[in-house]
Amino acid sequence: MAEKTTKNLNEQTNTARQFEMAVLPLQNTTLFPETVVPLSVGRERSVKAVEFALSTEEKLICCITLKNPDVTGQEAKPVDLYEVGTIVNVKRMMRADGSMQLIVQGVDRVRVLYWAQEQPFIKVKIEVLPDLTITDNENVEALKRNIQGLVQEALAMLPQVPPEIRMAVISQTNPVQLSYFLASVLDLGVETEQKMLEAATVDELLTLTHAALAKEVEIMQIRSKIATEAQGEMDKAQRDYVLRQQMKAIQKELGEDETGEKAEAAQLRERLDQADLPEDVRKEAERELRRMEQLPQAAPDYHVIRTYLEYVLDLPWKKSSEEKLDLNEAAKILDEDHYGLEDIKERILESLAVVKLRPDSKSPIILFVGPPGVGKTSLGRSIARALGREFERMSLGGMRDEAELRGHRRTYIGAMPGRVIQSLRRVGVNNPVMMLDEIDKLGNDYRGDPASALLEILDPQQNFSFRDHYLDLPFDLSKVFFIATANQLQPIPAPLRDRMEIIQLAGYSDMEKLNIARQYLIPRQIKENGLTEEQVEISDDTINLLTARYTREAGVRQLERTVGNLVRKIALKVAQGSTEQVKITADDVKGYLGAPRFYPEKARDENPAGVATGMAWTEMGGEVLFIEATALPGGSGLTLTGQLGDVMKESAQAARSYLWSHASELGIESGAIKENGIHLHVPAGAIPKDGPSAGVTMASALASLYTGRRVRSDTAMTGEITLSGLVFPVGGIKEKVLAAHRAGIRRIILPERNEADTEDIPEDVRQELEIIPAKRVSDVLNAALESQVTQPLPIENYDGVNPKLSRAERDAGEPLIAKEN
Repeated sequence: MAEKTTKNLNEQTNTARQFEMAVLPLQNTTLFPETVVPLSVGRERSVKAVEFALSTEEKLICCITLKNPDVTGQEAKPVDLYEVGTIVNVKRMMRADGSMQLIVQGVDRVRVLYWAQEQPFIKVKIEVLPDLTITDNENVEALKRNIQGLVQEALAMLPQVPPEIRMAVISQTNPVQLSYFLASVLDLGVETEQKMLEAATVDELLTLTHAALAKEVEIMQIRSKIATEAQGEMDKAQRDYVLRQQMKAIQKELGEDETGEKAEAAQLRERLDQADLPEDVRKEAERELRRMEQLPQAAPDYHVIRTYLEYVLDLPWKKSSEEKLDLNEAAKILDEDHYGLEDIKERILESLAVVKLRPDSKSPIILFVGPPGVGKTSLGRSIARALGREFERMSLGGMRDEAELRGHRRTYIGAMPGRVIQSLRRVGVNNPVMMLDEIDKLGNDYRGDPASALLEILDPQQNFSFRDHYLDLPFDLSKVFFIATANQLQPIPAPLRDRMEIIQLAGYSDMEKLNIARQYLIPRQIKENGLTEEQVEISDDTINLLTARYTREAGVRQLERTVGNLVRKIALKVAQGSTEQVKITADDVKGYLGAPRFYPEKARDENPAGVATGMAWTEMGGEVLFIEATALPGGSGLTLTGQLGDVMKESAQAARSYLWSHASELGIESGAIKENGIHLHVPAGAIPKDGPSAGVTMASALASLYTGRRVRSDTAMTGEITLSGLVFPVGGIKEKVLAAHRAGIRRIILPERNEADTEDIPEDVRQELEIIPAKRVSDVLNAALESQVTQPLPIENYDGVNPKLSRAERDAGEPLIAKEN
């Protein structure tokens, strides 16, 4: 039948090589001449095309491949089909479940001339392509032999190929038919198969076949290698299992049951086999376990190795906690846990946003710096809760031994890993939030410097392969979110500071403390002491009194402790049978807590000449201090008292020198400076003080003394001065201004370049203050000193007024200090 069909077709093509024929679109396959393949036809359009072909005598249909595999034959358009296809003869057809099962045989290659119709099935006018020609006989022969060699290699790696197919491939001598056969049995892809079908010469066809077959053989070789290696591993595991089973049987016959060290070794091996470890870690653990299995239980090294292996197996080498980072939820958590701190929360959310956008990035390393009790540690807990990670706190205060961080080498008796590795073992994941508390309290001695060990731990470029001395294996710390806390920056070495992003936390204002106490502290203390909110009520005046007179801090830790003392007094009454609600007012506090503990500095109603109000920064927040200057008639020089540091002493000398050198411009009689010594004192005398920020305050106090004009009592100031009269910026502006506001001061003189820092001051405080920026010392003196001379300095031939002004100007009360240009 095939010979008859071919003969009829040849007769047609000899007379007219162009004719119309139905088209069967093919998905993901290409048919070649002289190949027999099964086809399944189910779509209505394709079924109609087959039925039309079967109605003809020759039962021929044109099979053309779709360019896009996502397009079906039902919706295919001419542009979706290639232009070269294969005429096939339908050898057999069976209907089953609404579809056709066909066996077809390729007859000849054809090219589409034009598309005759699209419905109800595609019909085209085609022409039969001529037979392939040979361009270079030698090249064709070489390609043919290479292809045959590759076929031999492929068959050697495919033992499951049936013998008849092997024989058909090996015995094929026609290079064209061999190529078409290989293309039909190998999955070369539609594009490659179509290029082979469209090849016009034998040379081009064999070249494409050779390239595709070489690629397939290479893939087979790789698969064979992988299978061989996997089989080798399985064979080794099976061999080990058989040997161990035999060893158990021998030990049982000898009466050596699986007890003691054998049982421990077996348990460790079972854990090691199940553990997910890096390859280098597994290799070292296997070596140590083999050593342990050879040792008796009484050997000293036996327990050392066992403890070492337990640490290795307990560590989370690849185990991470799953993050569910939602920035809106994180912001909500931060607001729930902390009042205020808007700038701090924004910077934390920025860091979390980077973690969300780049999960593979190295975790940030943050340093919170601020006074005690402002919420540094609780911020770390909130970050861990927002990230959905485990939280681990490690206190570094007083740590002096580097080995506490890096661990001890196993050569020492009682050696253990460092605290970093121990913390990771406790939390059980390799990406916790780890709080390094009190990093500024690190010490150092002959045993080493822990701060230097932290240089590697907190460096993202190094900590991905941190080696603990005990483990001596690289552990990846880059996924750990490190948060350090400190009260001061100065004690932290500069290289260590450089590795962390520093976030400053200032103290709270009285209004912020009131809100924190109302929202967090009081409800927590009521709950912790077994009471309910219906049993106790604390007024706002009471909280303000506790803040001002019973605590002295920038944070709220002492305030919470004091609130706890009050609540416990109420708890005692309730425990004794009282059922009435207890309301605590400011008048009741003294009866519960005794006399006030602190009497903070307050703005004086009136400053005598020679006294000025300054502002200072301390670890506890800000403070108001008074600088007092008095003249020593007949004396000379400058006496400084009040436990002043070197920098503060130099500021006093610079202030006196500036006033002396500019005496005529400032309305100061030079005799007032020459004929009097000066004693400058800064209370309280028991508290050490240092820093340059009291320069303008000292200059104002001395100018007040020399001119007899008092410094305004409602004014406080801060700033560093130079001999040329400039006012330089200083730090701690927020804490200083809050302290002045607490003291009742409402006029603040700041360096002009510190004006931007006032944005950090709470809005409610800023609205009550008059902030005066000063660029030069003369600006400070004009703003601070009163106009009238009230306490002139008694100096011979000196009337205490500016000699440059006329009597009328003096009587009119004009400013005595000429403003500098």
